[in-house]
Amino acid sequence: MVRRVVVDSSANLFVAGTQDIVSVPMKVRVGGAGISRRREPRRGGGLIEAFSDEAAESSTSCPNIAEWTSAFAGADEIVALALTSKISGGFNSAQAAAKHYLFDHPEAKVFVLDSLTTGPELELLAQHANELAQSDRDFDDLTHELRRYASRTHLMFSLERIDNFVRNGRVVPLVAKVAGVLGVRIVGQASEEGELGVLNKARGEKRALKQLFENMEAVGFVGGRVRIRHTENPKMAEALAAKIREVWPACDISIGANRGLCSYYCGSGGVLVGFEG
Repeated sequence: MVRRVVVDSSANLFVAGTQDIVSVPMKVRVGGAGISRRREPRRGGGLIEAFSDEAAESSTSCPNIAEWTSAFAGADEIVALALTSKISGGFNSAQAAAKHYLFDHPEAKVFVLDSLTTGPELELLAQHANELAQSDRDFDDLTHELRRYASRTHLMFSLERIDNFVRNGRVVPLVAKVAGVLGVRIVGQASEEGELGVLNKARGEKRALKQLFENMEAVGFVGGRVRIRHTENPKMAEALAAKIREVWPACDISIGANRGLCSYYCGSGGVLVGFEG
C-alpha cells in the first residue's frame, strides 16, 4: 500500500522526512512571466526585485485539477493539504481532483484538508501528516489526528510591506498605507477562519519582535515546534529564535527562507512563524 502526502508549494516544502511527499506548484506571474514554485531557484535573487516592481503587473494562481491529480497518481491513501480557501482556490481544485481520482480508483482513499493557513504552519501540518502516514494508524484515525493537530497550530507574521496583498485584493488599502510608513511593521496572524488579520502596528523590528513573541504566548505557545521563514531577513528570524530559546532552550526551531508565493506576499523583510500551541 502506498500512502502519500500532497501539499501545495505555499508550504515552502519539497521533501519532508523519508515518506513519499509531493509538492504541487503555486504560480506567480510578474510582468507576463510565470514563475512556478517547483522550478524557482533556492535563493530569490532577482525575484524579490521583480515582485516589488510597482510598474509590473503581477498575479498568482493555485495548482489546477490536473496537477493535483498527477500528484495523487499511484497512491492508495492520500492526504492533500491546501492553502487556506479564504485566499486561494487550491482547496476547491484539490477536492475536484480527489473526485476525479476516486472515480478512476474507487478502492483508494483521499482526504483533503483546508489548512486555513499557509507558509510555516502549513509546513508543520504536512510534516505531521507525513509522520502519521509512516505509522500503522488506519486512515480514518490518521485524518482525525491530523484535524486535532491542526486545531492547535498557529501562524503569525511581521511584514514591512504588503503591496502585493493589496494588488490581489487581500487587504484594504488603508492597512497597506500604514505598512508602507517608514519603520512601521504589521504584526498579524491567521485566524481560526483562515483569514490573515492585523494584530499590531509596530515601529521597528525590535518592537515587532516583542509583539510577535507576546502574541505567540497569548495563544498558548509553551515551547513546541517552531518554523520561522523569512524573506531576506535572517537577522530578525535569528533574533526571534534566540528570544524563544531564552525561555525554552530545548525548543525545536528551524529557520529558512520563504520561496515563491510566500516571498511574493511577504515582500523583502517579511517573517512568518508557524508553531504548535
